[in-house]
Amino acid sequence: MQAAPVRATAIPSFTTALRAVETLLLSSGQRTARRNAWTSVLEDRRRAKDRVEAQRVLEQSVARSLSVHP
Repeated sequence: MQAAPVRATAIPSFTTALRAVETLLLSSGQRTARRNAWTSVLEDRRRAKDRVEAQRVLEQSVARSLSVHP
C-alpha cells in the first residue's frame, strides 16, 4: 500500500478565494468602501458589547448598594 501523494501547492482558503473574486469584480474604491463598512460593523458590535457589560456592572453595583443599605 502506498501513501497518498502530497500536494505541492496549498489549496486557497475560502477567504482567499473570495478576495480574488472581489478583486476581479469590484473596483479599488468599491473594495475600500466595503472593507470600511465591515470595519464599522465590527466596531459597532464591539461598542454594543461594551454597553451591555457596563449596564450589567452598573446594575450589580446598584443591587449591592441596596442590599448593604437597607
